[in-house]
Amino acid sequence: MKSARSAKPSISAAALAALLLAGGAVSCGTEEAPAMSPAAAVAEAAKNTEDISSLRYRMKGEIPQQGHVEAEASLRTKPSMAMSMQMSALDQGPEGTVEIRLVDKAMYIGGGPEMAKEMDGKSWMKFDLSALGADKEMNQLGAAGTAEKNPAAETALLTGAEDVERVGTEKVDGVQTTRYSGTVTLDEFRDSLKDEDRATRERREKSLDQYEKMGVDEITMDMWVDGEDRTKQFRVRGKADGGPLDLTITFLDVNEPVKVTAPPAGEVADLAEMMRESGA
Repeated sequence: MKSARSAKPSISAAALAALLLAGGAVSCGTEEAPAMSPAAAVAEAAKNTEDISSLRYRMKGEIPQQGHVEAEASLRTKPSMAMSMQMSALDQGPEGTVEIRLVDKAMYIGGGPEMAKEMDGKSWMKFDLSALGADKEMNQLGAAGTAEKNPAAETALLTGAEDVERVGTEKVDGVQTTRYSGTVTLDEFRDSLKDEDRATRERREKSLDQYEKMGVDEITMDMWVDGEDRTKQFRVRGKADGGPLDLTITFLDVNEPVKVTAPPAGEVADLAEMMRESGA
C-alpha cells in the first residue's frame, strides 16, 4: 500500500491473532483450607477475579492458523480501559511482529518498519471504533470484546469442569505453586452458570467468545496457584477448526499501575479519515 489516501488498509494475520487473544489472568484459592476440594478451590478462584483491576502477563504457545506466538501485555480496567500488547508470530518472520494499544476507546496497531514501508512512513494504524461506526464489525474480530473485558475471567471456565483435580506442587518462575487441571466443554460451562446471578453469568459467558470463533468445543485447562491465592500461570489446550490451540499465560503482577499512551500523531494513519477521503 503506497498511499494513505488511495490505499486499501489491511491487518496482518499476527495482528488479528493478538486482537483475538489478548491474554488472561485470575486469582485462585490454594490449600490454605486443607478440607477444600479442587472444585471448591477453583470456584473460589473465580470469585477472586472480581477485584483485579490491572495486570501484566506473558503469553506463549500455538494459536490455530497463526502458529507459534510469544507476547507480553499489560491491561487496566479501572478507572478507564487501557491495553498494550507486543506480539510475535514466530512462523511469519518480520511481518509477524505487531504492537497493539487501546487508548481512549481507540485501537492502534503498530507494525514498525514493515508497516511503514506500505503506509508512506506511517508505522501505526488507528481504529476509532465509534468514528468508523464499526463497533459490531470489530467486535466480531475480537478486538473490542477482548479489550473491553478483564481477561482474568478466562479461568472461570474451569468452574464448569466436573473432573477438576489437584495435580501436585511445582515451581513457576521460582514461585512455589499448586497445580489444578480439568476438562470442560463450552456447553458444560454454560450449563454450570444457571445458578449464578445475571451479572456474573453474562461476564463469564464472554469468556466463551474467542473459543467459539476458533471452533473449539472442549478445553483442557491447567492452573498453577501461588501461596497468595493467585494464579501464577494457566494453560489452555483444545482442537480448533484451524489447528491445535495450546497457550500458556504466566502472570507477572496484578493490581499494579498500568499506563498506556497513544503513539505519536505523526506516526499514525487514521483508518476513519482514510475511508472518508476515499469515499468508502
